[in-house]
Amino acid sequence: MDTFKQISAFVATATRGSLSAAARAEGVTPAIVGRRLDALEARLGVRLMLRTTRKLTLTFEGQAFLEDCQRVLNDLANAEAAVSLGGVRAAGHLRLSAPAGFGRRHVAPLVGAFMQANPEVTVSLDLSDRIVDLINEGIDCAIRIGELTDSSLVSVRLGEMRRVVVASPAYLVANGVPRTPADLARHNCFSLGQQRGWIFQNPETGVTESWKVSGRFECNDGAVLHEWALAGRGLAWRSLWEVGQDLKEGRLSSVLDAWQAPPMGIYAVFPQRRHMPLRLRLFVDLLKETYGRAAYWEAG
Repeated sequence: MDTFKQISAFVATATRGSLSAAARAEGVTPAIVGRRLDALEARLGVRLMLRTTRKLTLTFEGQAFLEDCQRVLNDLANAEAAVSLGGVRAAGHLRLSAPAGFGRRHVAPLVGAFMQANPEVTVSLDLSDRIVDLINEGIDCAIRIGELTDSSLVSVRLGEMRRVVVASPAYLVANGVPRTPADLARHNCFSLGQQRGWIFQNPETGVTESWKVSGRFECNDGAVLHEWALAGRGLAWRSLWEVGQDLKEGRLSSVLDAWQAPPMGIYAVFPQRRHMPLRLRLFVDLLKETYGRAAYWEAG
């Protein structure tokens, strides 16, 4: 019990930024939270956070420990919910956020299936490419692709996604097939706004490289670049979730496959909470089960 209280106090303090805020969340006094943190650090023999009257900063060890503790507490809450809720049905309202294009194709359909299976759940889905403030905007869960930077949020890896260089078969017949990223200099490459470059991994050295490309057209809307590639106007660097069906049906072909960059993670992120609602836990489970199947992406 003491170990659990110490870990709970550590997570509450780290995610809320102060002893007083953690004490309110734990229902104890700041002095008790402080003693639990001292006992935890003494037991582990390592400093987890640097505390002053004005600021609290996690050490390197503390940051790594926080991520593990968040997963443990989340798994424990889910295990208790699975037992205590038993046959209780999910109910209530879910506020979700996802990137616009990805959300339209790969979140909204699953929301519809989830609501059909859980008729007592209502959902608000915000499709936007901006990074929403989950806490201040009251968002229960956001779907994000790529590296996560906010350590105060709980995250669950749902699957992974690759980006591929694509073009129409007609374009490749007329202009040739690039064999290395250096060949892209001779092609019309579409850029997503002020994109820094296309990312590749050298198949011989394993080193990830950024290659600056150029072409006659750039646009801040990836869907437009997708359409231009389909029309045979040039090469585009797009996510597999967007072009998978076109590749399967032959409308597009991928090139430089041996140079594909390492996959990016697809994550569900949500605020740190002691008890995850059943409706949210079931929805995250649905996303993880779906996105974790390679056949799902191969089907486009």
